Amino acid sequence: MKDMMLIGLYALMSGAVVAGTGALALRRLGRHSILVHIAVLLTVTVTAVVTGVVAVAQAMFLSAHDLQVVLLTVGASALVSLAVGLGFGRRLADSAVWAAQAREQERKAEAGRRELVAWVSHDLRTPLSGLRAMAEALEDGVVHDPGSVAEYHRRIGIEADRMSRLVDDLFELSRINAGALRLVPTSVPLADIVSDALTTIAPLATSRRIRLVAAESGWPTVAASEPELARAVTNLLVNSVRYTPPDGTVQITAGHDRHEVWLAVSDTCGGIPEADLPRVFDVAFRGERARTPAGPADPAPAATGGGLGLAIVRGLVEAHGGRVEAHNIDRGCRFILRIPAAGPAAQHAV
Repeated sequence: MKDMMLIGLYALMSGAVVAGTGALALRRLGRHSILVHIAVLLTVTVTAVVTGVVAVAQAMFLSAHDLQVVLLTVGASALVSLAVGLGFGRRLADSAVWAAQAREQERKAEAGRRELVAWVSHDLRTPLSGLRAMAEALEDGVVHDPGSVAEYHRRIGIEADRMSRLVDDLFELSRINAGALRLVPTSVPLADIVSDALTTIAPLATSRRIRLVAAESGWPTVAASEPELARAVTNLLVNSVRYTPPDGTVQITAGHDRHEVWLAVSDTCGGIPEADLPRVFDVAFRGERARTPAGPADPAPAATGGGLGLAIVRGLVEAHGGRVEAHNIDRGCRFILRIPAAGPAAQHAV
């Protein structure tokens, strides 16, 4: 019994020394990765076992041959244990990191949904209140002269159009987030897409005295779904026109290389704060604290949006396997849309 107690004491003391050293090592690791912590923990555990066995073996006065057999067996077992443990530890670390990232993405998505509901509710409440007030004024006969009645009708149409665009944006964004987009890629000349987009926003640009500049030739052709690509390009142009001061310039260019086709929209908006650049494609982000839509006196009320345009651009471009970027340039900013090239689809249009 006394020998067994001594053996247990030797094993306990040797293991305690190794465990204490390992605890200090883990404490110094601080914010290292989970895998590093797991590796140190496995090493400490296996080393404690090996140290205990070696201490006990030496205390038992084994012969040199028997001691070598014990050490060889323990060493081989320790190596196998470390290899298996590190393998499972890596998988565990990857799972933990993935779970943490998933939780963070879900947290951001939930925060984005709450902000979106709050902002959309505000953006709908304001025009609805105006519509109700004007409708009641017309119904009660408060407004009599034809000029005022026509102005009320004009304002009602503007607010109705604004809410219609907001609802359309919400529907498109919901399709993107739900994965319900059904892209039908075809060979699309970017020149046609840009021409149609410029025609669409020309009245808005004219009302704000914004000059639209586009190259006359050299536009590539891309393999993409035409309606979705057209909406992405239009949203980019509308965004630039909206934030460019009067008498400014919005320029659109395009090109291609071996792997992708790109399209860039540059403006003279004065630039985006560096802190806001990573957020410009977030849902409902409009780069300003004021969320109230422009009033009827706005020279271009159609420019006011719900903060969904760039989020829709990113969703549509990513659905094509591409990406969109925002950069500051001299006196403005530049948005670059990139879509993977598909063989001859990236050649210049005639």
